[in-house]
Amino acid sequence: MKLILTREVTGLGQAGDVVTVKDGYARNFLLPRSHAILWSLGGEKQIEAIRRARTAREIRDREHAVEIKNSLEKAPIAVKAKVGSTGSLFGSVTDKQIVLAIKGATGVDIDRHKLKVGHIKKLGKYSVKVALTSQVSATIAIEVVAA
Repeated sequence: MKLILTREVTGLGQAGDVVTVKDGYARNFLLPRSHAILWSLGGEKQIEAIRRARTAREIRDREHAVEIKNSLEKAPIAVKAKVGSTGSLFGSVTDKQIVLAIKGATGVDIDRHKLKVGHIKKLGKYSVKVALTSQVSATIAIEVVAA
């Protein structure tokens, strides 16, 4: 089955790539999780839009990645979350909340899929890993505070 990837799939390709996979893999994994869409002649326009979005988010080179890493590691990042009377969170801190806090503190737009976050369910300080490129990763200190 011929598909257009909408996001990076490890071992398969990047967003905007046209790939051919077995029917079961496409029907049971890629399509239900919105990792891909069916390929069609009209899909060529979507491929170009996906590739433009990917290049806008991409890090230009290793020096740029190191520069971003340094700015992320220096900036104090606070994530606000709703807290109950016992001090525990309602739910947990999501990767989307962390990405928004990073963008607010540093102005750097990071893909949420590049974050390595465990379950954060209490107030306090945590460290989060961000894979900027295959060779450069940053460890960011975040603090979860009451909203």
